[in-house]
Amino acid sequence: MCGITGFITNNQFESFSRSLPVSTASLAHRGPDDSGIYVDSSAGVGLGHRRLSILDLSPLGHQPMASDDARVRIVFNGEVYNFKVLRKELEKAGHQFKSDSDTEVILKAYLEWGTECLRRFTGMFALAIWDGRSRRLFLARDQLGIKPLYYYYHSGNLIFASELKGILAFKGISKILDTGAIPLFLHYQYIPSPRTIYQHIFKLLPGHFLICDSETFRTYLWAEIPNASSRRSSLSELECLDQLQKILTQAVSDQMVSDVPLGALLSGGIDSSLVVAIMQQVSSRPVRTFSIGFRDSKFNEAPWAARVAACLGTCHTELYVTSKDALSAIPRLPEIYDEPFADASAIPSFLVSQLTRSHVTVALSGDGGDEQFCGYTRYWATQAMASGFQRLPGPLRTWLYRSLSLVPTAFVENLYNRLQPVLPPAFRAANFLDKWQKLIVQMGHADLQSLYRVSVCLWDWDRVERLTGRFPEPSRFEQTFDRTMDWPAPSRLMRVDQQTSLNDAMLVKVDRASMAAGLEIRVPLLDQRVVEYASRIPENYLYHKGEGKVILRRLLSRFVPASLFARPKMGFAIPVSQWLRGELKPMLLDYLAEGRLKREGLFDVSLVAATVSDHLSGRANHPHRLWALLMWEMWREKWL
Repeated sequence: MCGITGFITNNQFESFSRSLPVSTASLAHRGPDDSGIYVDSSAGVGLGHRRLSILDLSPLGHQPMASDDARVRIVFNGEVYNFKVLRKELEKAGHQFKSDSDTEVILKAYLEWGTECLRRFTGMFALAIWDGRSRRLFLARDQLGIKPLYYYYHSGNLIFASELKGILAFKGISKILDTGAIPLFLHYQYIPSPRTIYQHIFKLLPGHFLICDSETFRTYLWAEIPNASSRRSSLSELECLDQLQKILTQAVSDQMVSDVPLGALLSGGIDSSLVVAIMQQVSSRPVRTFSIGFRDSKFNEAPWAARVAACLGTCHTELYVTSKDALSAIPRLPEIYDEPFADASAIPSFLVSQLTRSHVTVALSGDGGDEQFCGYTRYWATQAMASGFQRLPGPLRTWLYRSLSLVPTAFVENLYNRLQPVLPPAFRAANFLDKWQKLIVQMGHADLQSLYRVSVCLWDWDRVERLTGRFPEPSRFEQTFDRTMDWPAPSRLMRVDQQTSLNDAMLVKVDRASMAAGLEIRVPLLDQRVVEYASRIPENYLYHKGEGKVILRRLLSRFVPASLFARPKMGFAIPVSQWLRGELKPMLLDYLAEGRLKREGLFDVSLVAATVSDHLSGRANHPHRLWALLMWEMWREKWL
């Protein structure tokens, strides 16, 4: 894995070229092994790279990498797993290679096929290519958004980087807070693409590429997630299982290619256990597996991971962390996540990444299984729950929705499983989107209107256009709902998560936590071949009678006894509610102090004080809201 940065400018070359080494250095955690810079004053372009050496550890893999005639240059973050197959095809076309890296294959693929080369790549990537022949900069991101890419565009100047801090390192750019992004953050606990916390800085959307030269700037869609509107398959369950096992085995095998030590994250859940089981099957030696545990049994999956590891025969390492260990990571979060981010599971993600990196450089994980194989009960429960709630009085429905949004997802899912026999049949609700949204957001519109003092609509895109001179896409949440109107409910809701929370929250959490530890995480369940096949699996193979991920459960049972994974979903959580009343109480009171909030002028001070008081006294439980406000204030102190 690596960090990339660069620019193209008409009038800021001297300033930008001086800032480029600083920007590159700010990404050193993403690539501690090597660094490189290329600048061309005549073209007004610069590229920077930090390298985490995974394939071809020799200097021949150094970046920025140049074409044979030195007219085209590339910086690349990620892995293209089918690079050996592509290399053979390119060699037949007359290309010669100096290294054994996938970077050179990507470069030669671009020279051979232009931007169409993207469709040939199987992998995770964010890349930038300066084409001196046409004097244009080409940026691209993989179709699922596994690897990040940010860009700043203003007054004809373009800057890009793997993380926001890489852009902020450039002097002379507009660093204006986007006040409209703050309620979005409080609403979702992350800032949805393509927005960021700053005006003029955007996330390149998954499956998109960008072309910029001295006269034009434009983004293009090059790949979408496969259509799952009609899950038709004539295969029997056994045939479907066999085919899925074959595809997963190929994906896992391809992602185990590495010139440095490799292992896997093992939580003991279905997804990571299945990835590890297949790794162990194709490996010639015991796979290195890693997990962390907590002393509180409500948050501890380590014993289950240890049992799965023992059954599969892996070389297992576990670390039990104390609350002190976890709390010591909190001050690092604003630096790791350089825009506001309020998923508290970032803490264990970072801790397990640190543990894993002390033994290996690359690790496979089970991320992405829930969003493809119907892992969340809410996917098929939403309509049924909405139908039952519809009969209740309006005030009671509002209270129930708000209450459900404040409790852990696992609790909601377990509650639904218990109530399922008495719930009425699902119906097609006209405001299905609204009902779904009330279950997944942490702070509704009415709450935000009371809390947030700046008068900005959550989706006031006209205001964004006036401020930035560009018009980002409307909310991908609403957009995806509109495009999937006729889809079956579970497929529709999985697609919404794939287009929103998967790449803006879960993958961001994993990428930043692992990169902060210098660890490369690979996600075989999000391999394009797996995603394509999952989109065709009939829904009755995904969920049945209150049980999700049916086909993954059946497949995993070929490797380990069902007793090792047939249990309620726990998730990667920490006891935030207790911490806010205990060890974190001084920090909470400091960052949400009346004087600090009054000076900031963004939030209703009395409402925040009441929320804190209610939580600390035990009169109410507001861990998600208070954690989000705490993360906002810590981020603000670090970056503004």
